Amino acid sequence: MKKISKLLDQESFLKNLFEAIPCGLLIIDGERRVQAVNNVLEMTLGISSTSVIDKLGGEALGCITALKKEDSCGFSEECQICQVRRTAEDALYGKQVHRRRAKMRLIVNGDIRDLQFLLSAAPFVHDGERLAIILLEDMTELNELRKRLKTEQSFAGIIGQDPRMLELFETIESLADVNVPVLIQGESGTGKELVAAAIHSEGPRSNKPFVPVNCGALPEGLLESELFGHVKGAFTGAVRDKKGRFELADRGTLFLDEIADLPKVMQAKLLRVLQDGKFERVGDEKTILVDVRIISAANRDLKTEMKVGNFRADLYYRINVVPVYLPPLKERKNDIPLLVKHFIYKASKEGQKATDISKEAIAIMMDHPWPGNVRELQSVIRYALIKSKGEVIREQHLPPDIIKVKSISLPRGQFKKLNPDSVRDALIKSGGNKAKAARFLGVGRATLYRFFADNPDLS
Repeated sequence: MKKISKLLDQESFLKNLFEAIPCGLLIIDGERRVQAVNNVLEMTLGISSTSVIDKLGGEALGCITALKKEDSCGFSEECQICQVRRTAEDALYGKQVHRRRAKMRLIVNGDIRDLQFLLSAAPFVHDGERLAIILLEDMTELNELRKRLKTEQSFAGIIGQDPRMLELFETIESLADVNVPVLIQGESGTGKELVAAAIHSEGPRSNKPFVPVNCGALPEGLLESELFGHVKGAFTGAVRDKKGRFELADRGTLFLDEIADLPKVMQAKLLRVLQDGKFERVGDEKTILVDVRIISAANRDLKTEMKVGNFRADLYYRINVVPVYLPPLKERKNDIPLLVKHFIYKASKEGQKATDISKEAIAIMMDHPWPGNVRELQSVIRYALIKSKGEVIREQHLPPDIIKVKSISLPRGQFKKLNPDSVRDALIKSGGNKAKAARFLGVGRATLYRFFADNPDLS
């Protein structure tokens, strides 16, 4: 039997393999001009191999930008962020690319279509010429199916259906594939690290490290070593070389939490790394080069910190290329029932006894101001699960400071509006939507929930 290596040398075998792979394939030369495409790519994009040979990649694929005018492929503003162009160049420079995401607007059989691909590429040499083979996996239908199946109640581990949260989900998707610094601002406990992790996991760096560091939790003397590493003997206790967080996050994402607490000296050193990607370990003269995406977070307004001199203006503008605001829980209270159900389900998966929660308990939580945000809500549910001993969580199972909310008096006359007949009429008018029914009645939703708790026959 012939060796496999000899089989691979046979042109007929390689041609059959080229056509058999169930993804689009194209081969480009050093000028990014197409030299071959397979049948799958022809069928996917409605092109013919004879018509695309020697065309630039964008022209061959039917890119709407590249077709605006002759020889525009690679030279327009849109081309600077084109992932197909970047992938082709990386491969021609000798790099291998594995499953990089790309969105393209192409003309397919006369129609403009928005398509999504996973790109892989590898360089090779033929007759002394550097070429590249690019594989395009069409993910458009799969991604659309995922969108249809998604409940729009969660995204990458973040729970919410409030319009501001749905807008946040869209922002995460748009930021995932763009390698720019992001600043997430929001109160403590709102889930800033979850958002940072989602941006990382949805992007092309998802298979590389996500490295978080809390800038406010480390003493100033250890922060430089923690970020940049140190060499043996650099200071007392440095008994071995140690990589810093920047090195650990190379080709991945570094999440700088509570960056407002970063000392001014460290702000200057961080700025240098963000500008040129270079730094030295503590006690070392060797310069290290890294490729790291920076996502920062702060629970204080950095603009205010900058104005009072606590935060460097040049660093602020370096990290705040795209600002993301995470609303506090008190501004999205309609997510509370959803979050409660999620935390109860999560507890049951972890082995804790959990069944359900009463409408009365939900109504009380809807009235609470939640200064600790989602983190406080999770702690409340953990407390209530222990107190309820596996039974339905009721008012008496909630922490005392939460129950106190019930004693807050409502404006006089509100309860007079609520009686079984008026509530039934409001439910009929609203089509069974309790939030709308509460508006018809002129009361808060929490008030209506408490009424249902006292009148279970109406629920």
